Amino acid sequence: MFSPRCLPILIGSLPLTSHLQATEVILDYTPQIPLWPQLPKNQGEGMLRQFLDGFPCLVDQGSSYWIDNGSADFVTEMTRFYEHYLEIDNLETMPQDSKFGLNPTTAQGFFTLQQRLEALPKQHVTVKGQVTGPITTGIGVKTREGSSLLYDDNLCDILIKLLSCKARWQVEQLHELCGDQPPIIFIDEPGFVNFGSTAYSGVSRELVSHSVSELIKAIKKAGGLAGLHICANGDWGPALLSDADIISFDGYSYFENLILFKEQLTSYIAKGGILAWGIVPTADPEIIERECVESLYQKWLKQLELLKSLGFSGQHLRGQTLIAPACGTGSLSLDMALKVLSMTRELSDRIRQEYQI
Repeated sequence: MFSPRCLPILIGSLPLTSHLQATEVILDYTPQIPLWPQLPKNQGEGMLRQFLDGFPCLVDQGSSYWIDNGSADFVTEMTRFYEHYLEIDNLETMPQDSKFGLNPTTAQGFFTLQQRLEALPKQHVTVKGQVTGPITTGIGVKTREGSSLLYDDNLCDILIKLLSCKARWQVEQLHELCGDQPPIIFIDEPGFVNFGSTAYSGVSRELVSHSVSELIKAIKKAGGLAGLHICANGDWGPALLSDADIISFDGYSYFENLILFKEQLTSYIAKGGILAWGIVPTADPEIIERECVESLYQKWLKQLELLKSLGFSGQHLRGQTLIAPACGTGSLSLDMALKVLSMTRELSDRIRQEYQI
C-alpha cells in the first residue's frame, strides 16, 4: 500500500530540451517518486500532442496538427481503431509496441526515464506518469474545420478510449520498475473544475465526470493509482466525489476555495484520498523569487490547521499528503524552475524531519 507521508512529487513539464538532462534533474530533486519529463520547448511535446498518436486521421505538420475526419480514409481508420481497441481490451497486458502506447517521437521522456531507472539500483518508492485529460484535450484539439473534438460524440468517444489506453499502457510499463508499489498516473485536467465557464461553453458536469472517470477506471484496473492534477479554480465537487486516489491542487493560490467544499473534502480525506499539496508557486516568477522554504512552510501549517478543523488530526493529514509544485515549470526560466524544484524537495524534507515521518 502506497504511503505518501509528505514525500515530494512533481508535475511533468520542465524548461529543458534534453530528456537525459531533465531526467537527471528529476532524479536529483525527487528520487523517491521520479516522473517522466515533458519538454514543451521541443516540437511535438506539447501537453495535447503527446497523447494523440493512434487517433484516426491525425495530421501533423510540425507547427500545427488536427484530425481530418472529413478524409476519405477516416471511416476505415476509425474501424481499425475500434478493432484494435476491442482486441487489447481483452488482453491482460497491452503489447509494448501497441499503437495506443506512448510514441518515442512525441514522448521520449518516458523512455529515457524508463531506461535510466532500469540501469540504476532501485532507490525510488514508485514512479509517476501523466496523461492530459479528455476535457482539456477535447477542447484544445480541433478538426480540419476548426471544431473541438469534444463537441462531436464520435470523436469524443475515440479520444476518451485513446487516452484511457495511453494511461493503462503507462501503468503496465511502469509496474516492473515499481516492485510492490503501484505506479501513479496523473490526469492533467483543469477542465474538471472549469465546466460552465466561457472557455468550456456547453460542457456539462455529466460529460466531465463520465470522461474523466473512464481514465480513472483504466488506471486503477491496470493496478495503478489515479491522480487528478487540477491547476485551476472552480467547482471542486465532482473531482472530490470522483474515484481518484490523489488530487493535485494549487494550494498556493486556491486553497481557500477548495476548503469551501467541506462536505466533499471531508468525505474524500476520510476514505483515504491523498492530497498532492501544490504549495510551491509556479505561475509568477516574482512570487517564486520572493518565497522561500520557511515562508511556504508557515503557509502550509496555516492551511493544515484549517483542514484539521474538519475533524482530522495533523498526523492523519500528513500521512495522506504529498508536497508538490502548483503546476509544471515548462514555461519558466531554468533558474526559476530549479528554485521551484529545490523548494519542493526542501519543504518536504523540512516537514518530514519536523514530524519524524
